[in-house]
Amino acid sequence: MNEDILQGKWKQLSGGIKDQWGKLTDDALTQIDGNSEKLAGKLQELYGYSREQAEKAINDYLAKVR
Repeated sequence: MNEDILQGKWKQLSGGIKDQWGKLTDDALTQIDGNSEKLAGKLQELYGYSREQAEKAINDYLAKVR
């Protein structure tokens, strides 16, 4: 996962991330603040993803929006 992309463009990406994963709240997005580990953990918690599934979902999303 390209951590730099996620952190560098967090403000632009966070709206789309919320659309992609609607269970993420504004508070959760504020806490995640571009940290891929926190985002993956939150996806695991809310969606029951495995760590690998969460990382793949994030990578797929980032590849789609590049």
